[in-house]
Amino acid sequence: MTEKLSFREKFGYGLGDLAANFVFQALMALQVHFYIETYGLTPAQASRMFLVVGLGSALFNPIMGVIADRTSTRWGRFRPWLLWTSFPFGIIGILTFTTPHFSPYGKLVYAWCTYLLLRLIYAANNVPYAALTGVMTDDPDERNAITSYRQFFANSAGFIVGALAIPMVKFLGGGDIAKGYQLTMGSFLALSVVLFLIAFAVSKERIVPDAHQVTSVRRDLSDLVRNRPWVMLFLATVLYFTALLIRGNIMLPYFEKLAGNIYLFSWFNGFGLAALLVGVTRSTALVKKMGKRSVFFLSMLITGICCIALYFISPTATVLVIALEVLRQFAFGCSGPVLWSMMADVADYGEWKTGRRATATVISAVVFALWVGVALGGATASWLLELYGFDSKAPFQSAHALEGIRMIASVYAGVTFLAVAACLLLYPISRELNQKIANELAERRKGFTP
Repeated sequence: MTEKLSFREKFGYGLGDLAANFVFQALMALQVHFYIETYGLTPAQASRMFLVVGLGSALFNPIMGVIADRTSTRWGRFRPWLLWTSFPFGIIGILTFTTPHFSPYGKLVYAWCTYLLLRLIYAANNVPYAALTGVMTDDPDERNAITSYRQFFANSAGFIVGALAIPMVKFLGGGDIAKGYQLTMGSFLALSVVLFLIAFAVSKERIVPDAHQVTSVRRDLSDLVRNRPWVMLFLATVLYFTALLIRGNIMLPYFEKLAGNIYLFSWFNGFGLAALLVGVTRSTALVKKMGKRSVFFLSMLITGICCIALYFISPTATVLVIALEVLRQFAFGCSGPVLWSMMADVADYGEWKTGRRATATVISAVVFALWVGVALGGATASWLLELYGFDSKAPFQSAHALEGIRMIASVYAGVTFLAVAACLLLYPISRELNQKIANELAERRKGFTP
């Protein structure tokens, strides 16, 4: 099953991540600003919602994995979910970034309901989408190539949201920031629906489990906890996205309150995300030379050091701040395709060890870790702002609050990225073992019947 995939299929499949990441990147970079400074929640209310809804909805990811593994249609197990969820994804996303004219209590209820629905539809869409990587090919290098396309488009969405969202909010809102958010996200999400349909149309599932395999949720979960690579990847993923959300959600306040110019946020993101895209394009070549584990480890090590280094640079030294971000984002970009490719590798490892394959269950359990990290990261950023005395309604922030913003953006985020690197030291799948597993599984599958 070592067939090389066409450019058309890789490109079209990758567009699905562009679609999803208009929402995901907005959650990483804008949710704290939107909910606290535009929607009107307090930092404590926002932190509580991010944590409770985030952790609660994260539990739906493994459930969605079990459902997807047991889906059977003429289009396959995972592809049809891109079709079924495309329009609900767009509608719920727009509603989430709409500020209604309700009472404070009504707005709080509306925020919780729409945020929960967004997280649930995202899981219903994204878990099967991620699982597709594991069934389009079993070639480890080809998988990394697929995920490089995914990450290029995912981070292109990051570039668009990071560089253009705030100017679009200002322009489309015409002075009404709440309206600007609704129209900006509405524009992005209309495009998302089209891109999901393209990804559905061009992708193909090639790897199927043994038709005689007995499916059992209990057995799938039992296999999972005994899968050491999955355990280490799970921990690394929680910390990876915790760090990403801590860092991503604090940079807008960093430029608004410390640098004194909110529009520098767009320049900062523009240059940084351009460097990230370059890092993504170099990932596959680096993996072929060094292996996924080594590339991921070095990426996290450099990313963490660069974050901590930000503390020692004045926020008003714009050129130095942006230059450091270019280096950080290039290093970080090398890790993106690797993480998603490793999710499919741990599914292979489980099949290699047990003889049973549950692609979506394994991958959804790592995606569960992703959303745990998103919940912890968003909540931690809001909680730390509260701890340092940040007041969104005050015209000026205290020196303690400003120091808190600086610490969150640098030291707290950096130490968390370094913790990811520490987890990877215990991840056991080397490049050599990765190839051995792929070769042996290819031989076994020759006798499978769909």
